[in-house]
Amino acid sequence: MAHIHLGEGSFPLWALVLWTLVGVGLISVVTYRVRKGGIKTQHIALAGIGAAASFAVFQLNLPVWGGIHMNLTGLVGILAGPTLGALVALVVNIFSAALGHGAVGLLGANTLVNATEAIVAYYIFKTLMGMDWDVFPASAGAATIGLSAGALLMGAIIVISGVNGSALPRADLTVAVAGLVGLNLGVAVIEGILTGFIVQFLASVRPDLVGLTDRQRGEDEPAGVTA
Repeated sequence: MAHIHLGEGSFPLWALVLWTLVGVGLISVVTYRVRKGGIKTQHIALAGIGAAASFAVFQLNLPVWGGIHMNLTGLVGILAGPTLGALVALVVNIFSAALGHGAVGLLGANTLVNATEAIVAYYIFKTLMGMDWDVFPASAGAATIGLSAGALLMGAIIVISGVNGSALPRADLTVAVAGLVGLNLGVAVIEGILTGFIVQFLASVRPDLVGLTDRQRGEDEPAGVTA
């Protein structure tokens, strides 16, 4: 969804270094957490499937205002968790950049944007489910909020960095980027609804895939006092 579709050399050198270091820092923390806490085999499988689906959808780019597309990072975060979701974002961006979808120099910035989407979607989903929301509104809302956070971060990164060769003053650049962010927020709602349907279906056939086994067991237990 949110992705910086700019060519090589679009950002000044200091911005490239800054976002690369921030991206490396995030992935380092994620890798440390994975090594320290371990991951479940089922989550690895979900991350692999999610990475393949995300990469495929990622390449379906609509040439509107620099390019818009879905990427399923919210769905990946909800199913695979925040750490694997962030790693999937890195892998998808690496392969996409290799195909010319996004500059190699912007890997740090784009990974930061997409990892944020997955991480925010996961924690919002868990929070809403903890508040006894139904699966569809919880997953749709979580994905929409996660993707919206990524869109806002994308806009902030572009405005903070500036664009080499652009004749637009910073104020005009902010207005132009705001339009792009607004378009991505609209796409976030669409992808959020799609994510809601997918998670709702998975919850109906395999509740363990979305961490709802304990909740379903509690609902199946008889209420009241038995003799």
